[in-house]
Amino acid sequence: MSSTSLRHRKDMIAWRVFSYIFMAIFTFLAVAPLLWLTYSSLKPHPAIVRNIFALPQEFYFTNYIVAWQRGQLGMLISNSVFYSVVATAITVVLALMAGYGLAKFGYRLSGLIYTFFIMGLLVTAHSVLVPLFVMETRMGIADTRFGVLLPYVGFGLPFMIYLATSYIRGIPDALEESARIDGATYLQTFWHVIRPISAPVVATMTIFAFLANWNEFVFVFVLTSRQSLRSLPVGVNAFAGGMSRDYGLLFAALVIATIPMILFYLFFHEQLKRGFAAGAIKE
Repeated sequence: MSSTSLRHRKDMIAWRVFSYIFMAIFTFLAVAPLLWLTYSSLKPHPAIVRNIFALPQEFYFTNYIVAWQRGQLGMLISNSVFYSVVATAITVVLALMAGYGLAKFGYRLSGLIYTFFIMGLLVTAHSVLVPLFVMETRMGIADTRFGVLLPYVGFGLPFMIYLATSYIRGIPDALEESARIDGATYLQTFWHVIRPISAPVVATMTIFAFLANWNEFVFVFVLTSRQSLRSLPVGVNAFAGGMSRDYGLLFAALVIATIPMILFYLFFHEQLKRGFAAGAIKE
């Protein structure tokens, strides 16, 4: 074996060892806080204050019972499910239809409209909170479910339209032309041709939109005042304020709020990877 090949092999081994060490450190940094949060939630408040890193002497499940009842977490979870599912469904359908029109209709203003949508990516939620609150108050939809869903859909559309348009542009025009020759309308072409082929990007859009809507905090916090309309992130935030200063209850509420996202990732991480590879980068 030549010296060059030997040196190359040593470099590859060194880089592999470095990669494993880096991944191990990254995994530890990602998992350790979750483990600490979980076992800390099984300790009473005095034990947490006395030694924040100590393991529990016994499992104190009272934190979960009290947090669930006092924080009305069941109601908050149902609200989060409602907001996430409805807003995600509306956003994905509208984005896919808009992507079809922008990618295939060939209007003169298509490029301008597409640019207008993409510019929405530059608008942050915090920059429009005050005018959005004033507008919804004057329209009479503040402190309503519709008032929450409206900004969810509006702020989710720019990125989803970008994904849908990029993917649909890569669909051969011959498929659409064949459907048109057979007498299909634009709506029939969209439903029977574009929609089935766009399944990968639809999966990507659905997962991204659902995660964003589930974790959203600021819109619900600002636009609602009734507890019955609050979402899970806003409800958990109450444990860190005047509602309670019990760390055990706070940690238990955080664990309950984290479990749905962990389960969601465990069930859909493969779809997320396949959908992102097939949909988000396809041109």
